[in-house]
Amino acid sequence: MQEVTIGIAGAAGDGLDKSGDTLARSCGRLGLHVYAYNSYQSIIRGGHIWLRVRIGENKVYSHGDKLNVLVALNQDSIERHAGEVEEGGVVIFNSDKIKCDPALVRPGVKILGLPMAKVTEDVVKEHGPLQAIMQNTVAVGAVCFLSNIGLEEPTSVLTDTFAHKGQKVIDLNIGLLKAGYEFAKANCQTLTKEWQFSHKKRPFVTGNEAIALGAYAAGCKFYSAYPMTPASTILHWMASHAAKTGICVKQCEDELSVINMAIGAGIAGARSMCATAGGGFALMTEAVGMAGIMEVPVVVVEVHRGGPSTGLPTKTEQADLFQVYGASQGEFPRLIVAPKCIADAYETTVDVFNLADKYHLPVLVMSDLLLSEHPETVDPEVFNSDVKIDRGEVVSEWKEDQGKFKRFKFTESGISPRALPGTANCNYVSATDDHDEESILISDMYTSPGTRRMIMEKRNRKIENLLKELPAPALEGPKDADLTLVCWGSTWGVVKEAVELLNAQGIKTNMLNIKYIAPFHAKEVSEILGKAKKKISVEVNYTSQMARHIKAETGISMDAHINKYDGEPLEPAFVVEHVKRILAGKALSLECTEEEAKDIGYHYLRTHALEKLRPSKLTKESGNGFGEQVWNIEFTERATGKTGARMLVGVSTGSTHSFEKLASE
Repeated sequence: MQEVTIGIAGAAGDGLDKSGDTLARSCGRLGLHVYAYNSYQSIIRGGHIWLRVRIGENKVYSHGDKLNVLVALNQDSIERHAGEVEEGGVVIFNSDKIKCDPALVRPGVKILGLPMAKVTEDVVKEHGPLQAIMQNTVAVGAVCFLSNIGLEEPTSVLTDTFAHKGQKVIDLNIGLLKAGYEFAKANCQTLTKEWQFSHKKRPFVTGNEAIALGAYAAGCKFYSAYPMTPASTILHWMASHAAKTGICVKQCEDELSVINMAIGAGIAGARSMCATAGGGFALMTEAVGMAGIMEVPVVVVEVHRGGPSTGLPTKTEQADLFQVYGASQGEFPRLIVAPKCIADAYETTVDVFNLADKYHLPVLVMSDLLLSEHPETVDPEVFNSDVKIDRGEVVSEWKEDQGKFKRFKFTESGISPRALPGTANCNYVSATDDHDEESILISDMYTSPGTRRMIMEKRNRKIENLLKELPAPALEGPKDADLTLVCWGSTWGVVKEAVELLNAQGIKTNMLNIKYIAPFHAKEVSEILGKAKKKISVEVNYTSQMARHIKAETGISMDAHINKYDGEPLEPAFVVEHVKRILAGKALSLECTEEEAKDIGYHYLRTHALEKLRPSKLTKESGNGFGEQVWNIEFTERATGKTGARMLVGVSTGSTHSFEKLASE
């Protein structure tokens, strides 16, 4: 399969997202497959932004682990990422303002400096002076040539993008696009062969957009939220489309109000949803139990980010499983589900609204920053709006001769009659104290143990039928594999690609993805893992939370674990490397790596206002009187190229032992 990966790096405000969006949407219209991931900082005043766009003729399931083209929008980005470009690749930058030391790139990498003033000379003559951000469009033009996608679709995308600003702005941007394209054509060769364009137009959407679209398709009529990354873009979509969709959207004062409003809407009969991140969900947990005891259908989306507390607001993790699983006190039926990809996020959201209504329970949908915020091309048929709406059994009429309406009637299925407010003869009290069939409290003037037993068993009988309705997990890959990788949520795509790589290398591997957390298919999972020769869990957390959950439900332990908890998502090569290490019986080294030491160096420079320096040479040394091996980091002055400072970073601890600024020669 032919593919190419483009990296775009710069500072906040440099317009990376628009550049990547133009490229991705162009490829989507041509029928190519695109997966993008944007690594950004939590501060709004600046910070390094790193966007990767992976393009393939066939479906790509992650942002990958290779880099063919780097578009560097500032000096810092050159120094950080130029060394990642694969042999045969290209580094693109504005050579009027940025330098690229040949020592920074691998052998066989083309350095393509764009002399921006010269390249855009004719465009400036026709349209006047350019804004600095417009260098991006020139760079995108160069990428269009290098990636061999031509100019027709990018021109169309720019026309649509700037339509609201008028033809003059459209012509200006198209002129810049062509200028970059022609410069690259005159100085480089394309990096790919001719693509097999299907011209099947694939929308470029994020996981949060898919969740919002799924809610709309499922008939959601009420949405409440308080802004919190990485769940906020669901609110953005809902608010901007409220008028067209007929969804009542409320931005509340806090997360307590958010979920209480959603539950109230559910009681009133409106399909309702709310969303938040881990910190916000911590405030919602009591209300989740309230929805459970009141048997209210409501959908809650919880998007994981790095924790605990405020943690890493703009980084990904899978560390909220236990928080979501243990939300609220006591025991009550609820559905917890973790979609595996953007298409699945849409389909799952549609399904859970039906299940919430049918079984009268809260549904907790677990996503994470990677799944929620990364965009990719998706086959348009996935977003089928002609979906089945199943409200379950709803009482529309209740005659007086039928006796008193029992909202919480003890039934064999566990599902009691449900009537919407205003239905004649169906008045009832929905209390947070436990109650009998008629909503009368069972622990007030006296306690009725028998009634408590009956209502508990009634509520929890729902789970038996619900579990039968949920599709059980199944193995993907060869049945007779020597190795089974176990994953959940957004790790599915990376693990899928890792499995393909391992099989290609002669390591027969399959995978098991867990989607439904509660209720759990303990019988089916036990049968699958009981036959597995070797089991390795793959998770984006420190404590292997899914592996621990599986053990609690089945008694089966993993043979080994692959964990990532640095805030960035998994990559296929990372999984493959660690699988080989485990199979070879090699212990995982927890030492600070050269790359990590370099990153620590960059962190020190940023936090101490020393941006005029950059890490250049790193050597591992013993001694130095600090009781551990150290990385000796040499910092070079960006302006002069002379050594400007040194730092020692502990190999065992990652601790910054010393920083010495040197006088310029």
